[in-house]
Amino acid sequence: MKIRHLTEIAKALLLARLRQTLVAAIGVTFSIALFIALLGFMEGLNQLLDGLVLNRTPHIRLYNDIRPSAVQPIDMATQYKSHHNFIRSIKPANARQEIYNSDAIINKLKMDKRVLGVAPKVMTQVFYNLGNIELNGIINGLDVEQEAKLFNFRDYVFVGKYYDLKNIANSIILGRGAANKMLAKIGDIILITTLTGEQFSLKVVSFFQSGMEELDKVQS
Repeated sequence: MKIRHLTEIAKALLLARLRQTLVAAIGVTFSIALFIALLGFMEGLNQLLDGLVLNRTPHIRLYNDIRPSAVQPIDMATQYKSHHNFIRSIKPANARQEIYNSDAIINKLKMDKRVLGVAPKVMTQVFYNLGNIELNGIINGLDVEQEAKLFNFRDYVFVGKYYDLKNIANSIILGRGAANKMLAKIGDIILITTLTGEQFSLKVVSFFQSGMEELDKVQS
């Protein structure tokens, strides 16, 4: 049969029951549109989770874990070696939290061909001083070049330039939520206080946004 005849037959069958044809067409259109919207939502959610979790999480994280003292004084006493000693409320060992000899470890890892890169980071809790008000915050000290290379850090900085953190001394990249609370702008000087009572003045060079509002209110 010729294509013209097939077209005429199809048109006649479609127009014979126009209402059923419209209902079927609308149903198929609505189903496909809903399917496409659901796929778009899932794709956006996957990209958000990848950006928040996978892209910002190292494959291996080295840190000095806080643990209680493995050996207690009673264990070293000769008269109690044959006894079972039960000790409660053991306090952590009096040791620093940073990694010992970290520079040598980083240099050793950089020489390993299996390692794509090393991004050192330090983190501390602070207070943002806003007049008489103190806002809780967390400041991450990092190597911006390695963060940009390994964790796409530049994608989260939406105002200013991320490498200004390295080029300008005593500078800070504020989270968007924290910046909105303090009404801070690029070039402003903010005052922070550490848990030990030390105060520092830092210059705002950029703003970043991770995608989680509660996180951006405290992290810098």
